[in-house]
Parts: sequence; C-alpha cells; structure tokens
Amino acid sequence: MVLAPELAVSHWFNTSEPLTLSGLRGRPVLLHAFQMLCPGCVAHGTPQTQRAFELFRQSDLQVVGLHTVFEHHEAMTPVALQAFIHEYRLTFPIGVDEAGEGTPIPKTMQRYGMQGTPTSILIGRDGSIVHHGFGQQGDMALGAIIAAELAAFRHAAS
Repeated sequence: MVLAPELAVSHWFNTSEPLTLSGLRGRPVLLHAFQMLCPGCVAHGTPQTQRAFELFRQSDLQVVGLHTVFEHHEAMTPVALQAFIHEYRLTFPIGVDEAGEGTPIPKTMQRYGMQGTPTSILIGRDGSIVHHGFGQQGDMALGAIIAAELAAFRHAAS
C-alpha cells in the first residue's frame, strides 16, 4: 500500500488549526482541488463538495478543499480567496496549496499528479488513495464512492 502524499498548505480557511493527512489517518478524506477562476469548479465541483460536506456531516468523513493555483497567480490571492469563500458560503476547511519551486504547478498538485481542476480525491482510512477523479463527476457517482468507503469500515468493524 502506498500512502497518499501529505498536503503542502501555506494558509488555511474555515479551520482553527492546520489539517494533515497523518493527523486524519483513520478517517476517510475527500480532497477537492479547485481554482476560484475555474468555471467547472465554480459551477459544479465546489458546490458539490459543499453538498458532500453537509450530507456526510454526521459521519467521520473529513472534507478538505485545496485551492491549487497553476495559472493567473496574481489574481488568486488569499484575500481574493477569502472573499470567494464568503460569497459562495463555503464552510468546509480550505487550504492554499504551496507554490511550486521553479514551476507554476503547486506542490500538492505535483505530488498527486493532478491534471487540473476540479479534481476530487478520496483517501481511505488507511491513508491510501481510493479514488482520483479529474473533471466534473456526477453527485451520485461521487456519493456512492464515499458511501462505499464509509460502509467498508462499518462492515469490517462488525
């Protein structure tokens, strides 16, 4: 088993302390990578992630947003992101992916080999990647993947 790479985050929103995958081990994690100037993220991915956060609130799923900027860096500052989070009423924790060194591709995006945004990654309780999806994914499909991971633990525990 290969563990999912750790997050490289320079700033957090909607959480009182930084989140780490090692600290979340034992819980499934839905990682949603987005850019606030990405039309697919704004129209579909980010609202879908907010719905997943609300729907699975009673479970131990941890939803984490990752603002991973690989273009238009000057426009997508933490101040602009804070306004975006407020305007779109996003309540799940959101980290800013650390800038890459010598490349426009941020560190976490590189570590996961993401093709772009939106990207949804489900990390299992054991820290392995269960699902790595790029682009728009249906609510039912993503919900089924999450529910299967949550149910697998209940089945194993009984």
